[in-house]
Amino acid sequence: MRFVTKTIHAWLDYPVALALVALPFLLDLGASHPLALVISPVVGVAAFVLTVFTDHHLGVIRVLPYRLHLAVDLAVGLLFLILPLALGFRGLDAAFYWLNGAAVVAVIGLSRPETGMAAR
Repeated sequence: MRFVTKTIHAWLDYPVALALVALPFLLDLGASHPLALVISPVVGVAAFVLTVFTDHHLGVIRVLPYRLHLAVDLAVGLLFLILPLALGFRGLDAAFYWLNGAAVVAVIGLSRPETGMAAR
């Protein structure tokens, strides 16, 4: 049941990147560890840049393959799942990273693979 197409994924990328930048400040993250406030905005900026350079219909400079984009997203999702444990985030700090990590991993798991001419 893989229903997240390349088009759907592209439409999710920009708002998610902006949310990763803004939400830590709006939620006042960093109570359990100062890096809880810093990591997400840095990743959000990187995600925005990645999206700009991804070869999909909303990419501006389409030089990076979509498969690479998915691999980076998966790595970030897994990182977000590990960070609270590795850095000792607690409370809202941990929940923010766990929920975002789980959401990203779920979207990658539900992404429809590209095959043949449809991949272009």
